[in-house]
Amino acid sequence: QGISIGEHIVDHLATACNIRVEKMREDNMYKMSDATHFGMILDQEHGGRWNVPAMFKRCAEEVRFDERVAEIAEFNSKNKWLKRGIALVPTKFGIAFTAKFMNQGGALVHVYLDGTVLVSHGGTEMGQGLHTKVCQVAAQAFGIPLKDVYVNDSSSDKVANAMPTAASMSTDSYGMATLDACRQILARLQPFREELGPDATLSEVAKKAHFARVDLSAHGFFVLDDKRCGFIWDKEKPEGYDDSLPENSWKGHPFNYFTQGVACTEVEIDVSSGNHRTIRSDLLVDVGSSINPMIDIGQIEGAFAQGMGWSTMEELIYGDEDHPWVQPAGRLFTAGPGTYKIPAFNDVPETFNVTLLENAENPFAVHSSKAIGEPPFFLGASVFFAIKDAVKSARQANNLDGYFEMRMPATSERIRMLCGDEIAQDATFITMMSSDESKGQTKQEMMAKYQPFGSY
Repeated sequence: QGISIGEHIVDHLATACNIRVEKMREDNMYKMSDATHFGMILDQEHGGRWNVPAMFKRCAEEVRFDERVAEIAEFNSKNKWLKRGIALVPTKFGIAFTAKFMNQGGALVHVYLDGTVLVSHGGTEMGQGLHTKVCQVAAQAFGIPLKDVYVNDSSSDKVANAMPTAASMSTDSYGMATLDACRQILARLQPFREELGPDATLSEVAKKAHFARVDLSAHGFFVLDDKRCGFIWDKEKPEGYDDSLPENSWKGHPFNYFTQGVACTEVEIDVSSGNHRTIRSDLLVDVGSSINPMIDIGQIEGAFAQGMGWSTMEELIYGDEDHPWVQPAGRLFTAGPGTYKIPAFNDVPETFNVTLLENAENPFAVHSSKAIGEPPFFLGASVFFAIKDAVKSARQANNLDGYFEMRMPATSERIRMLCGDEIAQDATFITMMSSDESKGQTKQEMMAKYQPFGSY
Protein backbone atom coordinates (compact mmCIF):
# COMPACT_ATOMS: atom_id res chain seq x y z
CA GLN A 1 0.00 0.00 0.00
CA GLY A 2 2.84 2.37 0.77
CA ILE A 3 4.42 1.94 -2.65
CA SER A 4 0.99 2.33 -4.24
CA ILE A 5 0.45 5.67 -2.50
CA GLY A 6 3.87 6.84 -3.65
CA GLU A 7 3.18 5.85 -7.25
CA HIS A 8 -0.18 7.63 -7.22
CA ILE A 9 1.59 10.80 -6.06
CA VAL A 10 4.20 10.46 -8.82
CA ASP A 11 1.40 9.90 -11.34
CA HIS A 12 -0.37 13.07 -10.19
CA LEU A 13 2.83 15.11 -10.43
CA ALA A 14 3.57 13.78 -13.91
CA THR A 15 0.10 14.80 -15.10
CA ALA A 16 0.58 18.30 -13.64
CA CYS A 17 3.95 18.54 -15.44
CA ASN A 18 2.44 17.19 -18.68
CA ILE A 19 4.99 14.38 -19.01
CA ARG A 20 4.68 10.60 -19.01
CA VAL A 21 4.80 9.13 -15.52
CA GLU A 22 7.72 6.86 -16.45
CA LYS A 23 9.84 9.97 -17.08
CA MET A 24 8.87 11.31 -13.66
CA ARG A 25 9.70 7.96 -12.02
CA GLU A 26 13.12 7.70 -13.66
CA ASP A 27 14.11 11.30 -12.94
CA ASN A 28 13.24 10.94 -9.24
CA MET A 29 14.76 7.56 -8.43
CA TYR A 30 17.29 7.12 -5.68
CA LYS A 31 20.86 7.21 -6.91
CA MET A 32 23.77 5.24 -5.50
CA SER A 33 24.78 6.64 -2.06
CA ASP A 34 21.43 8.41 -1.56
CA ALA A 35 19.74 7.93 1.81
CA THR A 36 16.18 6.71 2.29
CA HIS A 37 13.67 8.51 4.50
CA PHE A 38 14.39 5.93 7.23
CA GLY A 39 18.09 6.75 7.17
CA MET A 40 19.53 3.83 5.26
CA ILE A 41 22.22 4.59 2.67
CA LEU A 42 21.87 2.84 -0.68
CA ASP A 43 25.40 1.63 -1.32
CA GLN A 44 27.38 -1.60 -1.38
CA GLU A 45 28.26 -1.44 2.32
CA HIS A 46 24.83 -0.72 3.77
CA GLY A 47 22.23 -2.30 1.51
CA GLY A 48 24.08 -3.86 -1.38
CA ARG A 49 24.31 -2.66 -4.95
CA TRP A 50 21.48 -0.33 -5.98
CA ASN A 51 20.31 -1.73 -9.32
CA VAL A 52 16.85 -0.26 -9.94
CA PRO A 53 17.85 2.72 -12.15
CA ALA A 54 19.92 0.52 -14.47
CA MET A 55 17.21 -2.17 -14.49
CA PHE A 56 14.54 0.41 -15.32
CA LYS A 57 16.56 1.68 -18.27
CA ARG A 58 17.41 -1.83 -19.48
CA CYS A 59 13.79 -3.01 -19.29
CA ALA A 60 12.59 0.04 -21.22
CA GLU A 61 15.12 -0.66 -23.98
CA GLU A 62 14.49 -4.41 -24.19
CA VAL A 63 10.69 -4.11 -24.39
CA ARG A 64 10.89 -1.18 -26.87
CA PHE A 65 8.94 0.98 -24.46
CA ASP A 66 9.04 4.28 -26.38
CA GLU A 67 8.13 2.59 -29.67
CA ARG A 68 5.23 0.76 -28.04
CA VAL A 69 3.92 3.97 -26.50
CA ALA A 70 3.72 5.39 -30.03
CA GLU A 71 2.10 2.20 -31.37
CA ILE A 72 -0.49 2.28 -28.58
CA ALA A 73 -1.27 5.93 -29.27
CA GLU A 74 -1.89 5.07 -32.93
CA PHE A 75 -4.10 2.10 -31.97
CA ASN A 76 -6.13 4.24 -29.58
CA SER A 77 -6.66 6.94 -32.19
CA LYS A 78 -8.28 4.36 -34.49
CA ASN A 79 -10.49 2.62 -31.90
CA LYS A 80 -13.29 4.19 -29.88
CA TRP A 81 -14.34 1.21 -27.76
CA LEU A 82 -10.99 -0.53 -27.30
CA LYS A 83 -8.11 1.32 -25.66
CA ARG A 84 -4.63 0.16 -24.76
CA GLY A 85 -2.24 1.34 -22.08
CA ILE A 86 1.28 0.58 -20.91
CA ALA A 87 3.17 1.09 -17.66
CA LEU A 88 6.76 0.64 -16.47
CA VAL A 89 6.93 0.25 -12.69
CA PRO A 90 9.90 -0.33 -10.30
CA THR A 91 9.95 -1.82 -6.82
CA LYS A 92 12.33 -2.45 -3.94
CA PHE A 93 11.61 -4.61 -0.90
CA GLY A 94 13.72 -4.50 2.25
CA ILE A 95 14.66 -7.87 3.75
CA ALA A 96 14.81 -8.31 7.54
CA PHE A 97 12.53 -8.15 10.55
CA THR A 98 12.64 -4.64 11.97
CA ALA A 99 12.38 -6.24 15.43
CA LYS A 100 16.01 -7.26 15.95
CA PHE A 101 15.34 -10.36 18.09
CA MET A 102 13.40 -12.01 15.23
CA ASN A 103 16.42 -12.16 12.93
CA GLN A 104 17.56 -15.61 14.04
CA GLY A 105 17.12 -19.21 12.96
CA GLY A 106 18.15 -22.71 13.91
CA ALA A 107 18.69 -26.04 12.12
CA LEU A 108 19.56 -29.60 13.10
CA VAL A 109 21.61 -31.73 10.69
CA HIS A 110 22.33 -35.47 10.90
CA VAL A 111 24.76 -37.37 8.65
CA TYR A 112 24.05 -41.09 8.33
CA LEU A 113 26.50 -43.88 7.57
CA ASP A 114 25.00 -44.50 4.15
CA GLY A 115 25.95 -40.95 3.12
CA THR A 116 22.49 -39.46 3.40
CA VAL A 117 21.68 -36.29 5.34
CA LEU A 118 18.60 -35.30 7.33
CA VAL A 119 17.84 -31.63 7.98
CA SER A 120 15.33 -30.16 10.41
CA HIS A 121 14.89 -26.40 10.58
CA GLY A 122 12.54 -23.86 12.11
CA GLY A 123 10.85 -22.69 8.91
CA THR A 124 7.47 -23.73 7.55
CA GLU A 125 7.16 -25.02 4.00
CA MET A 126 4.02 -23.57 2.40
CA GLY A 127 4.80 -24.13 -1.25
CA GLN A 128 7.47 -21.46 -1.51
CA GLY A 129 10.33 -23.94 -1.96
CA LEU A 130 12.01 -23.37 1.41
CA HIS A 131 12.66 -27.09 2.04
CA THR A 132 14.12 -27.51 -1.43
CA LYS A 133 16.53 -24.61 -1.03
CA VAL A 134 17.64 -25.77 2.42
CA CYS A 135 18.29 -29.26 0.98
CA GLN A 136 20.34 -27.67 -1.79
CA VAL A 137 22.45 -25.81 0.77
CA ALA A 138 23.20 -29.06 2.60
CA ALA A 139 23.83 -31.00 -0.61
CA GLN A 140 26.33 -28.43 -1.83
CA ALA A 141 28.07 -28.31 1.56
CA PHE A 142 28.62 -32.08 1.65
CA GLY A 143 29.15 -32.48 -2.10
CA ILE A 144 26.36 -35.04 -2.47
CA PRO A 145 23.35 -35.31 -4.82
CA LEU A 146 20.18 -33.48 -3.82
CA LYS A 147 18.34 -36.83 -3.68
CA ASP A 148 20.50 -37.86 -0.71
CA VAL A 149 19.26 -34.96 1.47
CA TYR A 150 15.99 -35.27 3.32
CA VAL A 151 14.10 -32.68 5.33
CA ASN A 152 11.85 -33.28 8.31
CA ASP A 153 8.57 -31.48 8.87
CA SER A 154 9.11 -28.42 11.04
CA SER A 155 8.71 -29.37 14.68
CA SER A 156 9.56 -27.62 17.94
CA ASP A 157 11.03 -30.84 19.38
CA LYS A 158 13.76 -30.60 16.73
CA VAL A 159 14.30 -26.85 16.52
CA ALA A 160 12.82 -24.93 19.41
CA ASN A 161 11.70 -21.30 19.64
CA ALA A 162 11.50 -20.73 15.90
CA MET A 163 10.59 -17.36 14.47
CA PRO A 164 7.56 -16.92 12.17
CA THR A 165 8.07 -17.95 8.56
CA ALA A 166 7.48 -14.41 7.33
CA ALA A 167 9.05 -11.31 5.78
CA SER A 168 10.57 -13.54 3.04
CA MET A 169 13.46 -14.14 5.48
CA SER A 170 13.30 -17.91 5.88
CA THR A 171 15.85 -19.06 3.29
CA ASP A 172 18.26 -16.42 4.58
CA SER A 173 17.87 -17.56 8.20
CA TYR A 174 17.44 -21.32 7.89
CA GLY A 175 19.75 -21.69 4.91
CA MET A 176 22.53 -20.05 6.91
CA ALA A 177 21.69 -22.08 10.04
CA THR A 178 21.83 -25.27 7.97
CA LEU A 179 25.15 -24.20 6.45
CA ASP A 180 26.49 -23.52 9.96
CA ALA A 181 25.55 -27.05 11.09
CA CYS A 182 27.05 -28.58 7.94
CA ARG A 183 30.32 -26.72 8.47
CA GLN A 184 30.57 -27.99 12.05
CA ILE A 185 30.23 -31.57 10.85
CA LEU A 186 32.62 -31.00 7.94
CA ALA A 187 35.24 -29.66 10.36
CA ARG A 188 34.97 -32.90 12.40
CA LEU A 189 35.20 -34.99 9.22
CA GLN A 190 38.20 -33.13 7.79
CA PRO A 191 40.91 -35.39 9.32
CA PHE A 192 39.21 -38.49 7.92
CA ARG A 193 38.72 -36.86 4.53
CA GLU A 194 42.46 -36.17 4.42
CA GLU A 195 43.21 -39.75 5.44
CA LEU A 196 40.89 -41.33 2.85
CA GLY A 197 41.63 -38.92 0.03
CA PRO A 198 39.50 -36.52 -2.01
CA ASP A 199 37.70 -39.28 -3.92
CA ALA A 200 36.20 -40.88 -0.80
CA THR A 201 32.41 -40.73 -0.63
CA LEU A 202 30.56 -39.09 2.26
CA SER A 203 29.44 -42.57 3.32
CA GLU A 204 33.03 -43.80 3.54
CA VAL A 205 34.14 -40.72 5.48
CA ALA A 206 31.13 -40.91 7.81
CA LYS A 207 31.80 -44.58 8.62
CA LYS A 208 35.44 -43.86 9.38
CA ALA A 209 34.45 -41.01 11.70
CA HIS A 210 31.71 -43.07 13.35
CA PHE A 211 34.11 -45.83 14.33
CA ALA A 212 36.37 -43.14 15.72
CA ARG A 213 33.42 -42.03 17.92
CA VAL A 214 32.92 -38.66 16.19
CA ASP A 215 29.54 -36.93 16.46
CA LEU A 216 27.82 -36.77 13.06
CA SER A 217 25.07 -34.42 14.18
CA ALA A 218 25.16 -30.66 14.68
CA HIS A 219 22.83 -27.85 15.63
CA GLY A 220 23.35 -24.77 13.50
CA PHE A 221 22.34 -21.28 14.46
CA PHE A 222 22.28 -18.01 12.58
CA VAL A 223 21.77 -14.46 13.75
CA LEU A 224 21.88 -11.46 11.47
CA ASP A 225 24.68 -9.08 12.38
CA ASP A 226 23.63 -6.48 14.97
CA LYS A 227 24.70 -3.70 12.63
CA ARG A 228 22.45 -4.97 9.82
CA CYS A 229 19.08 -5.25 11.54
CA GLY A 230 16.84 -3.66 14.13
CA PHE A 231 14.89 -0.42 13.91
CA ILE A 232 13.44 1.41 16.92
CA TRP A 233 10.61 3.47 15.48
CA ASP A 234 10.19 5.91 18.36
CA LYS A 235 13.85 6.37 19.31
CA GLU A 236 14.74 10.01 19.84
CA LYS A 237 17.84 11.52 18.30
CA PRO A 238 20.71 11.13 20.80
CA GLU A 239 22.50 14.19 22.05
CA GLY A 240 25.65 14.88 20.06
CA TYR A 241 24.63 12.59 17.18
CA ASP A 242 26.64 13.26 14.03
CA ASP A 243 24.52 15.65 11.92
CA SER A 244 26.29 14.58 8.75
CA LEU A 245 24.55 11.19 8.97
CA PRO A 246 21.11 10.74 7.37
CA GLU A 247 17.90 11.70 9.15
CA ASN A 248 16.48 8.80 11.21
CA SER A 249 19.70 6.78 10.91
CA TRP A 250 19.97 6.83 14.72
CA LYS A 251 16.91 4.57 14.90
CA GLY A 252 18.80 1.61 13.47
CA HIS A 253 19.33 -0.37 10.28
CA PRO A 254 15.93 -1.77 9.26
CA PHE A 255 16.96 -3.95 6.31
CA ASN A 256 19.86 -6.23 5.49
CA TYR A 257 19.50 -5.55 1.75
CA PHE A 258 16.86 -4.95 -0.92
CA THR A 259 15.32 -7.33 -3.45
CA GLN A 260 14.67 -5.15 -6.51
CA GLY A 261 12.66 -5.37 -9.71
CA VAL A 262 11.00 -3.69 -12.67
CA ALA A 263 7.87 -4.65 -14.63
CA CYS A 264 6.49 -3.42 -17.95
CA THR A 265 2.86 -4.33 -18.70
CA GLU A 266 0.56 -3.62 -21.65
CA VAL A 267 -3.22 -4.01 -21.36
CA GLU A 268 -6.33 -3.52 -23.46
CA ILE A 269 -9.64 -2.36 -22.01
CA ASP A 270 -13.14 -2.62 -23.42
CA VAL A 271 -14.69 0.80 -22.87
CA SER A 272 -18.23 -0.53 -23.29
CA SER A 273 -17.95 -3.16 -20.54
CA GLY A 274 -14.94 -2.19 -18.42
CA ASN A 275 -13.32 -5.58 -18.93
CA HIS A 276 -9.59 -5.74 -19.56
CA ARG A 277 -7.03 -8.22 -20.80
CA THR A 278 -3.32 -8.23 -20.05
CA ILE A 279 -1.54 -8.44 -23.38
CA ARG A 280 2.04 -8.67 -22.19
CA SER A 281 4.16 -8.38 -19.05
CA ASP A 282 7.96 -8.31 -18.89
CA LEU A 283 9.67 -8.58 -15.51
CA LEU A 284 13.34 -8.07 -14.62
CA VAL A 285 14.11 -9.02 -11.02
CA ASP A 286 17.29 -8.91 -8.93
CA VAL A 287 17.35 -12.05 -6.75
CA GLY A 288 21.09 -12.08 -6.28
CA SER A 289 22.81 -15.33 -7.24
CA SER A 290 19.75 -17.55 -7.22
CA ILE A 291 19.95 -20.83 -5.30
CA ASN A 292 17.18 -22.26 -7.46
CA PRO A 293 16.15 -20.16 -10.50
CA MET A 294 13.12 -22.35 -11.25
CA ILE A 295 11.69 -21.77 -7.77
CA ASP A 296 12.50 -18.06 -7.88
CA ILE A 297 10.86 -17.57 -11.29
CA GLY A 298 7.79 -19.45 -10.03
CA GLN A 299 7.67 -17.26 -6.94
CA ILE A 300 7.95 -14.13 -9.12
CA GLU A 301 5.14 -15.30 -11.39
CA GLY A 302 2.94 -16.14 -8.40
CA ALA A 303 3.63 -12.86 -6.61
CA PHE A 304 2.89 -10.96 -9.83
CA ALA A 305 -0.46 -12.75 -10.21
CA GLN A 306 -1.32 -12.02 -6.59
CA GLY A 307 -0.40 -8.33 -6.95
CA MET A 308 -2.38 -8.15 -10.19
CA GLY A 309 -5.45 -9.56 -8.45
CA TRP A 310 -5.02 -7.27 -5.46
CA SER A 311 -4.85 -4.17 -7.65
CA THR A 312 -7.49 -5.04 -10.26
CA MET A 313 -10.24 -7.31 -8.91
CA GLU A 314 -10.00 -8.27 -5.23
CA GLU A 315 -12.52 -5.78 -3.89
CA LEU A 316 -13.78 -5.72 -0.30
CA ILE A 317 -17.42 -4.64 0.09
CA TYR A 318 -18.80 -3.97 3.57
CA GLY A 319 -22.24 -2.97 4.76
CA ASP A 320 -22.02 0.84 4.90
CA GLU A 321 -23.87 3.92 3.66
CA ASP A 322 -22.92 3.10 0.07
CA HIS A 323 -24.13 -0.49 0.44
CA PRO A 324 -27.09 -0.25 2.86
CA TRP A 325 -28.54 -3.52 1.60
CA VAL A 326 -25.63 -5.41 3.21
CA GLN A 327 -26.89 -6.17 6.70
CA PRO A 328 -25.91 -5.83 9.43
CA ALA A 329 -23.76 -2.74 8.92
CA GLY A 330 -20.09 -3.63 8.89
CA ARG A 331 -20.61 -7.15 7.58
CA LEU A 332 -18.15 -8.23 4.88
CA PHE A 333 -20.19 -9.06 1.77
CA THR A 334 -17.33 -10.28 -0.42
CA ALA A 335 -16.56 -13.21 1.86
CA GLY A 336 -16.45 -16.12 -0.57
CA PRO A 337 -15.66 -17.18 -4.14
CA GLY A 338 -19.08 -16.07 -5.38
CA THR A 339 -18.30 -12.41 -4.70
CA TYR A 340 -14.55 -12.16 -4.01
CA LYS A 341 -12.66 -12.81 -7.22
CA ILE A 342 -9.02 -13.79 -7.60
CA PRO A 343 -7.00 -14.16 -10.83
CA ALA A 344 -7.78 -17.24 -12.92
CA PHE A 345 -6.19 -18.80 -16.01
CA ASN A 346 -7.76 -16.22 -18.31
CA ASP A 347 -6.21 -13.34 -16.34
CA VAL A 348 -2.59 -14.40 -16.86
CA PRO A 349 -0.66 -12.11 -19.24
CA GLU A 350 -0.91 -13.50 -22.77
CA THR A 351 2.84 -13.02 -23.11
CA PHE A 352 4.66 -13.36 -19.79
CA ASN A 353 8.46 -12.96 -19.61
CA VAL A 354 10.52 -13.18 -16.41
CA THR A 355 14.26 -12.45 -16.41
CA LEU A 356 16.61 -12.74 -13.43
CA LEU A 357 19.30 -10.07 -13.27
CA GLU A 358 22.71 -11.52 -14.07
CA ASN A 359 25.92 -10.99 -12.07
CA ALA A 360 24.01 -9.68 -9.06
CA GLU A 361 25.75 -11.48 -6.18
CA ASN A 362 24.55 -10.45 -2.74
CA PRO A 363 27.24 -10.70 -0.03
CA PHE A 364 24.69 -10.44 2.79
CA ALA A 365 22.78 -13.74 2.40
CA VAL A 366 23.36 -17.46 2.00
CA HIS A 367 25.29 -18.34 -1.18
CA SER A 368 24.93 -14.71 -2.42
CA SER A 369 21.20 -15.19 -2.99
CA LYS A 370 18.32 -12.85 -2.20
CA ALA A 371 14.94 -13.40 -0.60
CA ILE A 372 11.95 -13.97 -2.83
CA GLY A 373 8.22 -14.35 -2.19
CA GLU A 374 6.80 -10.99 -1.17
CA PRO A 375 9.26 -8.67 -3.02
CA PRO A 376 7.78 -9.04 -6.56
CA PHE A 377 4.19 -8.56 -5.32
CA PHE A 378 3.95 -4.88 -6.25
CA LEU A 379 5.11 -5.56 -9.80
CA GLY A 380 1.61 -6.96 -10.36
CA ALA A 381 0.30 -3.43 -9.85
CA SER A 382 1.88 -2.57 -13.20
CA VAL A 383 -1.37 -4.02 -14.63
CA PHE A 384 -3.34 -1.41 -12.67
CA PHE A 385 -1.20 1.48 -13.88
CA ALA A 386 -1.38 0.23 -17.47
CA ILE A 387 -5.17 0.13 -17.12
CA LYS A 388 -5.13 3.69 -15.84
CA ASP A 389 -3.07 4.71 -18.86
CA ALA A 390 -5.70 3.14 -21.13
CA VAL A 391 -8.53 4.83 -19.22
CA LYS A 392 -6.71 8.14 -19.58
CA SER A 393 -6.72 7.70 -23.36
CA ALA A 394 -10.46 6.97 -23.30
CA ARG A 395 -11.12 10.07 -21.19
CA GLN A 396 -9.08 12.27 -23.52
CA ALA A 397 -11.19 11.01 -26.43
CA ASN A 398 -14.22 12.24 -24.47
CA ASN A 399 -12.69 15.67 -23.75
CA LEU A 400 -11.81 14.79 -20.13
CA ASP A 401 -8.19 15.82 -19.79
CA GLY A 402 -6.04 16.26 -16.72
CA TYR A 403 -5.56 14.24 -13.56
CA PHE A 404 -8.23 11.86 -12.31
CA GLU A 405 -8.23 9.68 -9.23
CA MET A 406 -8.54 5.97 -9.91
CA ARG A 407 -8.71 3.90 -6.79
CA MET A 408 -7.59 0.32 -6.42
CA PRO A 409 -8.79 -2.20 -7.36
CA ALA A 410 -9.43 -1.41 -11.03
CA THR A 411 -12.66 -3.40 -11.26
CA SER A 412 -14.74 -3.52 -14.43
CA GLU A 413 -17.16 -0.97 -12.96
CA ARG A 414 -14.43 1.51 -12.12
CA ILE A 415 -12.88 1.15 -15.57
CA ARG A 416 -16.26 1.48 -17.30
CA MET A 417 -17.40 4.54 -15.39
CA LEU A 418 -14.09 6.39 -15.40
CA CYS A 419 -13.74 6.16 -19.20
CA GLY A 420 -16.18 9.07 -19.29
CA ASP A 421 -18.03 8.39 -22.56
CA GLU A 422 -21.53 9.74 -23.18
CA ILE A 423 -23.26 6.85 -21.39
CA ALA A 424 -20.98 7.09 -18.36
CA GLN A 425 -21.45 10.87 -18.21
CA ASP A 426 -25.24 10.50 -18.27
CA ALA A 427 -25.12 7.87 -15.51
CA THR A 428 -22.80 10.05 -13.43
CA PHE A 429 -25.04 13.09 -13.91
CA ILE A 430 -28.09 11.17 -12.67
CA THR A 431 -26.12 9.78 -9.71
CA MET A 432 -24.64 13.10 -8.59
CA MET A 433 -27.24 15.70 -9.57
CA SER A 434 -29.00 15.50 -6.19
CA SER A 435 -25.88 16.29 -4.14
CA ASP A 436 -25.36 19.88 -2.98
CA GLU A 437 -21.73 20.04 -4.10
CA SER A 438 -22.72 19.13 -7.67
CA LYS A 439 -25.41 21.77 -8.17
CA GLY A 440 -24.74 24.02 -11.13
CA GLN A 441 -21.98 21.76 -12.53
CA THR A 442 -21.84 20.37 -16.04
CA LYS A 443 -21.64 16.65 -16.78
CA GLN A 444 -17.95 16.96 -17.55
CA GLU A 445 -17.26 18.81 -14.29
CA MET A 446 -19.09 16.09 -12.37
CA MET A 447 -17.23 13.40 -14.28
CA ALA A 448 -13.88 14.89 -13.30
CA LYS A 449 -14.75 14.35 -9.61
CA TYR A 450 -16.80 11.17 -9.81
CA GLN A 451 -15.50 8.12 -7.94
CA PRO A 452 -17.25 4.74 -8.28
CA PHE A 453 -17.91 3.13 -4.89
CA GLY A 454 -17.52 -0.54 -5.70
CA SER A 455 -18.85 -3.12 -8.11
CA TYR A 456 -21.97 -4.11 -6.17
